[in-house]
Amino acid sequence: MDPQRPSETLTTHDVENQPGPRPIRDLWLSDIMLQDWVHLNLGDAAAAAEYGAIFGSERMSEAGRLANRYPPELKAFDVGGRRLDEVEFHHAYHAQLDAGLGAGYAARAWEEAPGGHVAHAAMVFMQSQVDPGVCCPMTMTYAAIPALRDHSEVADEWAAKLMSRAYDPRVLPIDAKDGATLGMAMTEKQGGSDVRANTTRARPLGDGFRLTGHKWFCSAPMSDGFLTLAQGPEGLTCYLVPRWLEDGSRNTIQLMRLKDKLGNRSNASAEIEFHGAWAWEVGDPGQGVRTIIEMVHHTRLDTAMAPAGLMRAAAVQALWWAEGRGAFNNLLVDQPLMRSVLADLALETEAALGLGLRIAAAFDGRSTEDRGLARIGVALAKYLSNKRCPQVVYEAMEAMGGMGYVEDTTLPLLFREAPLNSIWEGSGNVICLDILRTLDRDDAARTALEDLLSDASGSDPIYDAALARHQARWPNLPEEYEARWF
Repeated sequence: MDPQRPSETLTTHDVENQPGPRPIRDLWLSDIMLQDWVHLNLGDAAAAAEYGAIFGSERMSEAGRLANRYPPELKAFDVGGRRLDEVEFHHAYHAQLDAGLGAGYAARAWEEAPGGHVAHAAMVFMQSQVDPGVCCPMTMTYAAIPALRDHSEVADEWAAKLMSRAYDPRVLPIDAKDGATLGMAMTEKQGGSDVRANTTRARPLGDGFRLTGHKWFCSAPMSDGFLTLAQGPEGLTCYLVPRWLEDGSRNTIQLMRLKDKLGNRSNASAEIEFHGAWAWEVGDPGQGVRTIIEMVHHTRLDTAMAPAGLMRAAAVQALWWAEGRGAFNNLLVDQPLMRSVLADLALETEAALGLGLRIAAAFDGRSTEDRGLARIGVALAKYLSNKRCPQVVYEAMEAMGGMGYVEDTTLPLLFREAPLNSIWEGSGNVICLDILRTLDRDDAARTALEDLLSDASGSDPIYDAALARHQARWPNLPEEYEARWF
């Protein structure tokens, strides 16, 4: 090779037939589907638009990447061997929580202006496209507010802190903080979904209780407090466990280890133990499931919305790739079969988005029909959208070929996240059985669902025929083994 002609050595580095960097886009302004469905369901579009502008920024996009690249670490002890029981997060995680809570992720649904739950659901949809792991602590904080309100003076004080829109990561008692977050610890080794088998015990002491037991899953263990279930004097009861006590000392909550999860890497999940931990009773004694189910009901709205956001993120990636790469003398996006795949991805995304926001609108409603639709609809939306999500994300990966399998894109992160929302807050079988019980016992929920299905009749003969087949096959509720088909 002629040493005087070095340009020849650079020809293999010419980049051709590769799309440029995917542009950072405002998550609200760039999404006509989202705008249409929020307006159709009377959501607070201004709040959703603010969130989309913040998390559609280059700063938040980079924060999402960093928070997943540098996952949280358990700091069980200080240098002298004293227990810390803290979790250390990358600053990008804190930056997202600060921005998300400040924009109303947890508080907006409980403030006075209308359309709050729809706006909140839109925020979940957008946040899931940036960093799904950050949703967890904000979702539980949002969902804990109705579970705490009006139960006691202490619970009301906590609810006010959860709604403050201030993110305060300092490890301090709640009365010294500007805002608070709340986690949940229900699952135990021996019970799983059967929380009535829990063995954690609550012993009365003065105006509170002392809890002793082990929790197999505690999401967001660095929260300022936790709602948990324990066996009290009158049976399974809900308790509020603060991280710090009023005298400034640490409550006796020990973090045993962080779970090494498939996905959701930026968020910590832990096994914890209560060693005589101080707690307040929330709700009626012996009615713990009834009390905490209010929180679970609202977390399920978010687990119904998150898969729509994951699908949207995957579909956008696939479209960007197809528009910037050619094959067989045409751009991929102009190849008929690729266009068909991309159209399917868009339809699946819009179906999940539209269903989720319709159910969120029922959460905003005040009528008996709205409440009934919210109860049955959130379970159906959670089940259906999460079953579709892994396949949609996979198809987007395949549309990108080998690059869809590379961490430089977000597709591997989305694929690892895709099963999560089906598993958390009630996995598939649990949700299907909940749906059967609701339809059997809740006249308002059953009527609301029947009305929703019948209202769509007459617009499409394929739908009409499918509904008729369903009604003919199951004139009554099915046996348990048929619940998934049903």
